[in-house]
Amino acid sequence: MSPNTASPLDSNLATAARRGGWFRPDTPATTIAAFYAANGFCVIEDAYSAGEIRALLDETTLICRGGRGSIDGASPIPESTPEQEVLEQFLCIHFPHKFSDTIRSTLFNPATLDVLTAVVGPNVKCMQSMLFIKSSGKPGQAWHQDEDFIPTRDRSLTGAWIALDRATIDNGCLWVIPGSHRHGILWDQCWHGDRRFDCTVESRGFPYTDADAVPVEVEAGSVVFFNGYLLHRSLPNRAAPGTYRRSLVNHFMSCESFLPWWAPRSDEKAVMARHDFRDVVVVAGVDPYAHHGYADVSRPLLRRDGRSGCVDWTTNEPLPYDDEH
Repeated sequence: MSPNTASPLDSNLATAARRGGWFRPDTPATTIAAFYAANGFCVIEDAYSAGEIRALLDETTLICRGGRGSIDGASPIPESTPEQEVLEQFLCIHFPHKFSDTIRSTLFNPATLDVLTAVVGPNVKCMQSMLFIKSSGKPGQAWHQDEDFIPTRDRSLTGAWIALDRATIDNGCLWVIPGSHRHGILWDQCWHGDRRFDCTVESRGFPYTDADAVPVEVEAGSVVFFNGYLLHRSLPNRAAPGTYRRSLVNHFMSCESFLPWWAPRSDEKAVMARHDFRDVVVVAGVDPYAHHGYADVSRPLLRRDGRSGCVDWTTNEPLPYDDEH
């Protein structure tokens, strides 16, 4: 499906998905797990209180100002810079849990752990967090599957997307294709060349159109869970200036699975099949590989939003937008 294809949303599908996929924290785990297995996503409303969301928003501003430490790829910001100008300089910061106790605490949110232990299993670990600011005018992310970027050996990858602001179609909420995870296929990826999206490549060749997509509009404090094979995307924030679609996304998987995220170093005596990235946080149950120890290698970094151009993550070759040819 081309990112330039604009198809109307199937309202019946959207209505059916919302009727079945939005839950309260006290919903039986079996009900949530059944919907998640069939559709590849679900929403838990009111997983965070208003006070908890306010603390996360304040922490977001502090992080962007450099108050928690340096961010790889970000430029220093003068203390006198107004908050709106500060936030407009950021699209996404990877690994904020590595230097923020407030962000790290979300890994242990009770409502989140209830869902994770229901859809992943009793033993769960986290390997990544991503803090999206996405001010007005910022791009979205093209169709993709998270398992393309974070490989697990048992397909247990699960994203927990925390809405820090109300997420709407206007400000760039998530869109998902319900059930698209059930193929168990990682579709081919290509550079999209579309300025609506950031520098992440796009999945192509899957048997769906935009009409199959459902907008996941949620209130602040809700958490959207989605399977690592689920096709999802977001569009630009087209709301009024000064509007944000802030969110925090944590990625989890089963402790039983190795995490072959990066190739083994030349000095490591490990083949890829046995390689296990150990910079993780165990959030539920036990880790059968705890005797291997843990690492501290990931550092907060800034994701490219395309303003200064895009490059291929693996080759560092420039990726031109269509209007640059």
